[in-house]
Amino acid sequence: MNDEGGKTMESKLVPILREGVDIIKMVLFKEIKQHLAKTLADRQAADVTRICGAIVNEVFGTPNPAPDLAAFASANQALIENELTALHVNFQRLMAPVTDALRVQFLCDYQEGVDNPAALARAEVLQILQTDRDVPLPRTFIDLARRLGVAHNLIRPPAQVC
Repeated sequence: MNDEGGKTMESKLVPILREGVDIIKMVLFKEIKQHLAKTLADRQAADVTRICGAIVNEVFGTPNPAPDLAAFASANQALIENELTALHVNFQRLMAPVTDALRVQFLCDYQEGVDNPAALARAEVLQILQTDRDVPLPRTFIDLARRLGVAHNLIRPPAQVC
């Protein structure tokens, strides 16, 4: 395959892989929100939602730059850090998909000329990154993301072809 064909395939694959990353992020968000709704029952629902968003953004190294959300995250940094530290224990069953999503995000960023290993390094420190896990093949990752998305009612299962 020549470079032109390879670039075309990569340009089509990266958005699909990023969609899979986003599904994993939504699953993680949803699970954290269910957990924090119980443990932070004294907080307003909107605050719990913002805290969940800040946690997921921290995991994936994508903090929200909106001034009000950045200020909220800063004001709740201790709580966010505590939840990040406990993430690998509280959501052990999601650490494999999160590991895959972090690695795929890194590879997509790299394909687009961004070399930022900070999210992977931070995830390793937080014991979120399962370093003994192989990097998934694109099809395997997409299938995993779709299965999780369907299981969490975030996406619809593909229609069966008769």
